[in-house]
Amino acid sequence: MNDIVAAFNEYFEVIDADSPELLHEVFRLRYRVLCIEQRLPGFDASCYPEEYERDSYDDHSSHILLRHRPSGDFVGTARLILPVPLNLEIPFPIEEHTRFDPALFDINTLLRQHAAEISRLLIVRRFSRRRGDCEKFGSEIAVEGTDRKKQRRFPHPLLALVVGIIRMSAQNNITHCFSVMDPSLNRLLGPYGLQFDAIGPLIDYHGPRRPYFIDLIKMLERTYVDNHDIWELITDYGKVRLGPTKPIGQLSAQNIKKLNPRVAIA
Repeated sequence: MNDIVAAFNEYFEVIDADSPELLHEVFRLRYRVLCIEQRLPGFDASCYPEEYERDSYDDHSSHILLRHRPSGDFVGTARLILPVPLNLEIPFPIEEHTRFDPALFDINTLLRQHAAEISRLLIVRRFSRRRGDCEKFGSEIAVEGTDRKKQRRFPHPLLALVVGIIRMSAQNNITHCFSVMDPSLNRLLGPYGLQFDAIGPLIDYHGPRRPYFIDLIKMLERTYVDNHDIWELITDYGKVRLGPTKPIGQLSAQNIKKLNPRVAIA
């Protein structure tokens, strides 16, 4: 077991929020982070007297909770807004609130039954911030505690949410994802090979955001080559697979060289 996977298993658990009780925890956590901690535009706490945040997209979404094992607390959540099987033309939020650059993305080529939108990706501001973390997005989790001198074994809690997103995608036959993100979040994902492709201009949507898109299968192939420890984490050593493709571990030497020409093939 690689060190990152070992640290994930020690500190985190991804839970499918598939019951009314767990969904209530999701909505309460979203209220806490969006309305109280971050106070994002469009999330005025006074508009949520029941102290939970939800919308109509939750009715056709898959949800996860991230539990911090040492404390037992839920510290993060994310949802995957799924296509509506009986009406695939129903737009995703990204289509209603952002603008695509046709030079970067052609919506007409999208297989909508295999597409989803990653949304409400967030982590609580509970532990002290460490130097060098992203300043803007869920950066105040110190997963091992609050000792600033202690080296972090798990790179960032957002990776734990990615584990859940890949799992939800596999469960729902999703191979392509949209997301509307703060560009700083996408930069945070970059060193792990998980960055999305920008497909439109910066907009004001609950703060500065850009529309992004990712081919999950290509991302996993790239990560297999460039960040193998991360690939083992987010696919559970290849057990989680997306789409009607052969296992990534069976990539040919020729394809691996295409993904990363610098890799030496024996």
